[in-house]
Parts: sequence; structure tokens; C-alpha cells
Amino acid sequence: MRFIFLTVLIIVLTLPFRCLAALDYGKQSLVGADFSGSDLKGATFYLTDLQDANLSGCELQNATLYGAKLKDTNLSNSNLREVTLDSAVLDGTDLSNTNLEDSFAYSTQFENVKIQGADFTNVFLPKDIVREFCEIASGTNPITNRDTRETLECDYI
Repeated sequence: MRFIFLTVLIIVLTLPFRCLAALDYGKQSLVGADFSGSDLKGATFYLTDLQDANLSGCELQNATLYGAKLKDTNLSNSNLREVTLDSAVLDGTDLSNTNLEDSFAYSTQFENVKIQGADFTNVFLPKDIVREFCEIASGTNPITNRDTRETLECDYI
């Protein structure tokens, strides 16, 4: 009986601290995974294969997607503020209505990405990527109310 009481007590006392730990999905194959609508603040997806995954409507602020494979991944309507995307591969990725404000994406590979309504405020991108995005940029982000073309500073390239 004491053992059960002590076990329950330990679980109850440590439960709040378990919620504080960031989720670590690093170096995993999560092909086709469904995280839609999840709170993944600060989660780590370091070198993770997220091909065909659904991360639409996710809270990913401060997450790390360094080197992640995001082929045909749905990130639409997600919060990617202050996310690290360096060395990630986005091919056919849906970034529609996504907030990427203050994210790091300089060495990220972008191919056939959907960006309608995406907010790229303060995202440092190579000029060739900005030019490519400006050719297809349209829409206004529903959360920040910023025009995609303005956040890419298309009028200044």
C-alpha cells in the first residue's frame, strides 16, 4: 500500500515538470505523421524526415527543424515564429497562411513551396529565393494581417 501511495505521490509531484520539457523528435523518420493542431512549442525535429507529414495549424514557435526533410509537408496555418529551418529541405511544402516571423532559414532549400498568405517578416533569405518567392507571392496572413509581398520586401529587390 505504501508503494502505491509513494508511486502516485511521485507522479503527481513531477507531472508539472514533465510538461516543461521540450519534445524531442530528432533524427527520426516521421513520414506521414499527423501532428495537425498540436502544441509543439520548442520541439526539436533535428535531421528528422517529415515527408508527407501534416503539421497544419500547429504551434511551433521556437522549434528546431534544422536539417529536416519537409517534402510535401503541410505546415499551413501554423505558427513558425522564431523557428530554426537552417539546412532544411522544403520541397512541395505548404506554408500557406503560416507565420514565419523572425525565423532562421538562410541555408534552407526551397522548391515548389506554397506561400500564399505567409508572413516572412525579418526572415533572412538569400536574394535568389526572395526573387523566386516574389514571383508567386500573394495573399495576406490572417493572423498578422501582413501582405506576403510586403513581408518579403518585394518592392526593394
